Amino acid sequence: MKTQTKSSENISKRVSKKKISFAKLWKYLKVKGKIYLVFIHLFALVGFAIIGAWAFYEMGFTKNRGGVDKNNRYLSNNTYNEMYRDTFYGRGEILSDYLSIAVLRNFYPKNADLIFKAAQCSDRPTAVKEMLFAAEMYMKDDPKSNSYYSLLDNINRNFKTQNISNNDKNLISWMNDTAWLALKGAILRDTAVIEEAARLTGVEPRMIVACLVGEQVRLFNSKREMFKRYLGPMKVLSVQSQFSLGVNGIKDFTAMKVEQNLVDTASIFYMGKKYEHILDFQTDDITNERINRLTNYSNHLYSYIYTGCILHQTMLQWRRSGYEIQNRPDILFTLFNLGFAASKPGPNPQCGGSHINVGDEVYTFGVICNDFYYSGELAEYFPLKAQRFVE
Repeated sequence: MKTQTKSSENISKRVSKKKISFAKLWKYLKVKGKIYLVFIHLFALVGFAIIGAWAFYEMGFTKNRGGVDKNNRYLSNNTYNEMYRDTFYGRGEILSDYLSIAVLRNFYPKNADLIFKAAQCSDRPTAVKEMLFAAEMYMKDDPKSNSYYSLLDNINRNFKTQNISNNDKNLISWMNDTAWLALKGAILRDTAVIEEAARLTGVEPRMIVACLVGEQVRLFNSKREMFKRYLGPMKVLSVQSQFSLGVNGIKDFTAMKVEQNLVDTASIFYMGKKYEHILDFQTDDITNERINRLTNYSNHLYSYIYTGCILHQTMLQWRRSGYEIQNRPDILFTLFNLGFAASKPGPNPQCGGSHINVGDEVYTFGVICNDFYYSGELAEYFPLKAQRFVE
């Protein structure tokens, strides 16, 4: 060890006495010395690189100076910002925006679809207009711009927003009747039990409501004087307790047939094992219990459960006979009105049912129900679902 130290000292003395080249110095050093020297040089280089990069950054050589966008003038359009504030937005403006989406779809379907989907997720009235405004920024220099704006102007000229805002009359005549306004309020009181009945029977809630609408419109117009005096002001549903029962007018023998179909696994109407016990009775007096269920003035749950079962069982009967009618709600509503005896599967089902007089017009039960189902009325409470029936 002492010998090695002395050797290193001798080398240092010889190096200090006279200048020698790096190559000769390298020759004198042993392996460990060489490794140490290489490490020192590398460390110095890395340090220099880091300091240089920092200085380069601090002096601003890496910064993007940016600038004013060429579309700034378009985006800062004050007329647009003032015109389309939420306070100025009404139904006419919103409908006009959706027409603009349809026009854009003729030229750029991807952008139109994205805007439409985004609008469904937004609760801001001006969302569509704002997204269209942003998209149209790129239409200025687009070769399709002339055709786009020409079609858009033509459609806007023919779309009279002032007529929409001034006309509150419904295209469906019977919905302009005073009975309908009262009935809507009464239906909303039963929202929770309708949804529960729909869940228990595997039927879309709006289907059950449509049957309720048909029956109640019929009752309101067959007992108009009673409606004017009691039902209208109080906004309550009419409950039948004689030949037909409950708010949906279900006959006792129809109710018995529903109950049998739930447990008869061989029946063409059988809904499945998970539905077998939804109408189980709690007492031995089945007849009175059934009547009490359907004529309960304070809770209409069972009226809706029987309604859901009738719709579901009828749909299955036709399907198993080779005819699909789940996409024909008008036929299901008609058969609900006419009963199981009239449900005879075939290739050409017809919409109809009992005649209902509303004002000067004569409607059928099936059409009244179908009118409501597709009207958009109460859709925020009873929306159209992807599936009408859950198997």
